Amino acid sequence: MSERYSPTVRRRRLSEELRRLRHDARMTLDDVVKATEWSRGKLGNIESGERQRPQVTEIRTLLDTYGVTDHDTREAVLDLCRQSRERGWWVRYRDVLSSKFVGFEAEASTIYNWELAVVPGLLQVPAYTELITQTALVRNPKDVARVVDARIKRQRVMFEDPQPPDIWFVFDEIALVRLRHHPEVLRAQIANLIEAADDPRITIQIVPYDRLHPGTGGPFVIMDFPNTVDPSVVYLETDTDGLYLEEAEEVARYRRLFDHLRLAALLPEETLVHLREMTI
Repeated sequence: MSERYSPTVRRRRLSEELRRLRHDARMTLDDVVKATEWSRGKLGNIESGERQRPQVTEIRTLLDTYGVTDHDTREAVLDLCRQSRERGWWVRYRDVLSSKFVGFEAEASTIYNWELAVVPGLLQVPAYTELITQTALVRNPKDVARVVDARIKRQRVMFEDPQPPDIWFVFDEIALVRLRHHPEVLRAQIANLIEAADDPRITIQIVPYDRLHPGTGGPFVIMDFPNTVDPSVVYLETDTDGLYLEEAEEVARYRRLFDHLRLAALLPEETLVHLREMTI
């Protein structure tokens, strides 16, 4: 199984399917609580996907409660449950990675990433990751190495997959300007950006540091998925696990914002020229 297979996406799809089946059965949450003698909290966690590893027996009970008798439908839902119980590679790094974010990223077909203050994580070289991790007051060398290892693993899984996603990166040049006192890191990072830009599935644009732009509200990532039943997600980075927006209007608003950022940035070919000039 590909390491980009995502139990997170399957869990969200399972939640959507369970809600649909409950509505088709014309049952409220209270009706289901009464029929199953479960707590409302347990049912709510299963429907919302908060329950990380739902039991197949629990899902079978809900299918019985909703009167779902079609064999193919039942097996499809139970298979979703089984798939959602798998553990992604990122579980080994849950101390330094947002499992939910990487879970969505793992199966995305298209990713749009805006970064305000740092080079996008998928484009960082180890020396850069180490530097910014130390800047974030992580001092223990083992903790720093752990972050670097997780970043390298995330990049390898993403870019060495036979079918990697299309990714469009836009970031503020200030992320590179701040490296001028670390020339070796700057050279390595720019070389990596130039190499990455040669990949036909990767687009990189830089917003010049002296240019005003509409992205000062903070970084965000828009993720689209290959299966149309999986709605797009916007991830907003916070000091904790981040915020996830799925409403169509919210996603559309961030798509418009990303379009404006692309217009504010240098064109991809101009970005390459600018990067090469920075190494002279």
